[in-house]
Order: sequence, then C-alpha cells, then structure tokens
Amino acid sequence: MSEQSTLPPADADTLKALPNLELIDLILPDMNGLLRGKRITADALEKVYENGVCLPMSLIGTDITGNTVEETGLGYDIGDEDRVCRPIPGTLRPVPWSPRPMAQLLLQMEDAQAGLFAANPREVLKRVLERYAARGLKPVVAVELEFYLLDKQLKHGRPQTTLNPNTGTRNASTQVYYMDDLDDYRGFTDALAAACKAQGIPADTAVAEYAPGQFEINLKHRDDALLACDDAICLKRAIKAIAQQQGMQASFMAKPFVDQAGSGLHVHASVLDEHGNNLFASTPDAPAAALKHAIGGLQRSADDALLMFAPHANSYRRYVLNAFVPLNDCWGFNNRTVAMRVPHSDADNTRIEHRIAGADANPYLVVAAVLAGMLHGIENGLDPGPAIVGNAYEQTEAKQVHWRKSIEAFLASDFVAQQFGEQFRHVFGQQKLKEMHSFETLVSDIEYDWYLRSV
Repeated sequence: MSEQSTLPPADADTLKALPNLELIDLILPDMNGLLRGKRITADALEKVYENGVCLPMSLIGTDITGNTVEETGLGYDIGDEDRVCRPIPGTLRPVPWSPRPMAQLLLQMEDAQAGLFAANPREVLKRVLERYAARGLKPVVAVELEFYLLDKQLKHGRPQTTLNPNTGTRNASTQVYYMDDLDDYRGFTDALAAACKAQGIPADTAVAEYAPGQFEINLKHRDDALLACDDAICLKRAIKAIAQQQGMQASFMAKPFVDQAGSGLHVHASVLDEHGNNLFASTPDAPAAALKHAIGGLQRSADDALLMFAPHANSYRRYVLNAFVPLNDCWGFNNRTVAMRVPHSDADNTRIEHRIAGADANPYLVVAAVLAGMLHGIENGLDPGPAIVGNAYEQTEAKQVHWRKSIEAFLASDFVAQQFGEQFRHVFGQQKLKEMHSFETLVSDIEYDWYLRSV
C-alpha cells in the first residue's frame, strides 16, 4: 500500500482502522440482488481505486441460477465483454465475521463509453433521486427486512425450522413479537448487532415475527436513499453469514412455508422540501395533499412495477388472504391490512409504509419503484381515493397476481421505460421472462403425485 493513498477520505479512514487487513471482497449486486464480484488481496486495493476492475457485463443480467440470459443482449451478442467496475466511495466496510482480516467494497459498472451502466439497479435508483433533486426535494427512506432462520438440513427436500438454541426443540409455535424468542436467539442477534456496528449499518430494532423462526430487522431512516439500500444489501449479507457460522441458514425467500407467513421488504418513505420540511406532515383527520398524491402515484404505478416488488415465481405465493400481505393497492392510517400504510406517528414524522414487496426483491429496485411512484403522484396531483378504516380484506376485492402477467405488464409499461429507462426494462424483463420459461419446464413433485399412476 502506497504512503500517499488515492482512496476517498472515508475509505482511507476505514483502511487505517484495519491495519492487518488481508482480503477485500469487491461486490457488484446484480438484478436479483445477488452479490457477484471478486476477492483480492489488500495490496491490490490501491490499483482497484486507480484503474477499477474488469467484470463481464453479463453479470448484471444473470438469472437466479447464475446463468447468462442471452436475451438481454449482454452475453454472446457483444462477445461477453468485460466492463470496468469502479469502487463506490464510502462503501469500504470491515467483514467482522471473517476468520481472516477482511473488508468489502461495493462496485458500480461502467458502459462502453465509460459512463455508468444505466441498467445497473443502483444506477436506476440514482436517476430517480436526480429527478427529486431537480425539484428541490429529498426522499427519506428506511428499509425493513423479514427473514427466516432455518435448519441447514432439509427434510424430504423441504426446509425446516431450526432447533431452538435454548430448548433444543424444533420451533413450531407462532409468538409474534415474543421476547422469549429474541432471548433464545440472542447469540445470533448479538453477533448481528456487533457486525452492524462494525459496518456502520444503522439497524435499530429486532423483532420475532409472525411465524416460528421468522425475524425482522429494521434500519433507521436515512435522507440518502442510495446509502439506505447499500445498508440493506450489506445487512442481508451479514444475516446470512452469521446464521451460517451458527449452524443455521437464513432465507429471504418470500414464502418458504405454505402454512406460515411470508417475508416482506417494507419501505418507509417521506419527502423533504428544500428547507427540510416534511411534505407529508399532517394528521389522519387532515392528511397533507402531497401525502395523498404520493399514495395515488403508488396506486397508479403498482401494476407496472409489480415485477420489481415480486420478481420470482415464489414471490406470488406470499399474496394470500389474512396474512398481513396487501392484496390490492388500498391505503389507510395505522392499518396493516392495506398496501400503503401511514403508520402512527406525530405529525412531523408522517410517512408512507409501502408493504407490497417481498424480502426476495432487490432493495435498490424496490426503493426506485416506490420513489418513482410517489413522485409521479406528486407531480400529477393524483387522488388515492378514501382511506380504508378497519379490515381491508373484507372491504376490498383482492387482485389476482401472477408472475407471467407481471412480466408482460412490465415489458409493455411506458411508465417503466420513462422512469427507469428502456435498457433497464429490456434487461430486467428478459431476465425474468427467461427465468419463467425455465421454471415452467420443470416437473414438480405434485405432478408425480397426481398424475404418474392416475393417468
């Protein structure tokens, strides 16, 4: 490492705090939010900051199994070209769970003209934020992630809950917000809290959720949506790594168990004006016009953007009745049966909790879709209709949502092309179309059970 470092100040300070650093993971989140990249030795870090590192452009659009989706045009059509990927300043963080001194660093991919690749999920979000900035506005965002802690051993090819670390018995009960569950898994939550502190991830709340072995970690609000999503990406990696170290598997699958609650990715969002005032500040008796318009925009864009909230085949298993999962685009105050909830708070902290996305979705794309929908509503003065009071499942008609229809709506959407770019619409849409076609060729266990002998 040279004495005159070329690292950005924040990363140089992190490096100084890691004098025995040996390895660095260079991380590029793909369309699915999977972390791809390279591992380098510490003495190569300066060179990466100076020159970047080359990675195949096709990595951004690989499918969930890691295969290149040729229909995106990023594979053989361009000779599977490399693109320069450069560090994102301020994202160098230690990896405290590693047995060797290690750090990680997020990358951003360039295009053929040395600009940033427009279909990169982080860049998609960045362009949405630029439209807010052009109007003198700044979103404030927080991400909540639900997940399951599972046994590493499958049973008949299916997941099973973990053995409770305290009792030694298999988790089977549902005790929502149960403090004993947090105590029983304190070894995990304490290790995760320490990792978050070391990485600067602002995690402030852990709760036992509405299923055995299901937990939720809440991140604090940030007025930098990019950083809020960086935190979410890093948090998911920490959760998975620490669970593995403790003999468990953490899963953000949207619906791992048919008879238990699914896992969501909830986004809390408000908007500040140029003076730092919350445009949504209001009370349920007199909701602010901007709050209602933002919700109206989320309603109008919900179908077009559903693929960004529910990107996988399993995502659609989560949308079932009476499971605290929104089945349409209704809204309300302090009501967990609606899609767009305005949580209980003082007037100054009024915000929208967007509850549609599953935990399996890419945080950058979810937040991009939420913020784009909100801005669309604010700019066009859209009306969300009356707020739902009471049980939304009984008062509204559930939408029938399907993976194929979501893909078709996404690929045909002018809203998606205008808000996120035609290249992103093509790459993400073709990736999901290929995944769907591959999924539909598989023969499931139930087909053997139903048809092998009977027909």
